[in-house]
Amino acid sequence: MSSRLDDELSRLVSAGVLRQYQADSIRDAADAEIDAALADPGRPRPPQEPEGPEPAEAEPLPVAGHTSALVEVLGYIGGALLLGAVALLTLANWGEMGRAARITTGSAAAVALLGSAVVLALLRRREQLSSALAALGCCVAGFATFVAIEGEAGRVVGVAVALALAAGGLWWLKEPSLLVATFGILAVGVLVITADVLTPDTGSAANSAGIAGTGFILVAFVFAMLGLVRDQVTSWSLAGAAMFSSSICWLVQERGEIMALAVGTAGPAALLVAYGRTRRPAYAVVGCSILLVIWPTALYQLTDNLAGVAIGLVVASAVLLLAVLMLSRRRPNE
Repeated sequence: MSSRLDDELSRLVSAGVLRQYQADSIRDAADAEIDAALADPGRPRPPQEPEGPEPAEAEPLPVAGHTSALVEVLGYIGGALLLGAVALLTLANWGEMGRAARITTGSAAAVALLGSAVVLALLRRREQLSSALAALGCCVAGFATFVAIEGEAGRVVGVAVALALAAGGLWWLKEPSLLVATFGILAVGVLVITADVLTPDTGSAANSAGIAGTGFILVAFVFAMLGLVRDQVTSWSLAGAAMFSSSICWLVQERGEIMALAVGTAGPAALLVAYGRTRRPAYAVVGCSILLVIWPTALYQLTDNLAGVAIGLVVASAVLLLAVLMLSRRRPNE
């Protein structure tokens, strides 16, 4: 497949014209066409268009485009206002609200958000808006379940309900919003299971941090696998965010600095390799951000020498920048 087609598909995905899975389907179809042509050289080619001046592109319909954008913006604002109203009402009157009122408030908001998302999806309109409303609805449904059951069991079941809804929506709608919601739910689930299930009553917060760090590594693995079947850029960026969360947990863990460095290096290394192969800026941004936070912090905790760590990082930076300058001076054919 030509790099020109790859660049054009990347541009269309970045502009929001195509979804990532649509671009991947076009790319796969182009690869299959090329393979078929190479396997059968005698295969007749489609007739070529006669050379001549290219026809003028049709002018876009600005009114329809503006109307479409307005409808989508209004949908986002409506969902956000509903969620904000529920949060305000709940926080302001939590102590005065009875259990039935709490359950009714959360359930009504979840039904409204999820119902709107389902209707839009069935009408095959506004897939992105439908996904965003579904993502909010999954989180609200988990909260409503927690309110209905209460206690440690309520937290665990609430996470399970929210995760099941998010997984179903991700399978159906295939949009990045639900990937982000799934990441948030899994992150809350790691903390809930660590605190309520895996940590004994006599355990310390520092020791529990190691359990949470292991949980976030599992979350990173889940999103690395999701990247093979869903929006790769979003999935792998969230996998990097999970590795960052794991590194933070290991920094809290007693004598966990080495593990924090290992996790905080493995995640960015994988993202930077992915950037080198695909040239997707998100991988480089997330990977460098993790290194920027984890390495100075972990090295300072290990050595307890702020000046020494700073000098070491400056030297390492100078060596890397010098290597970049030397490699940039080489000619492409060398």
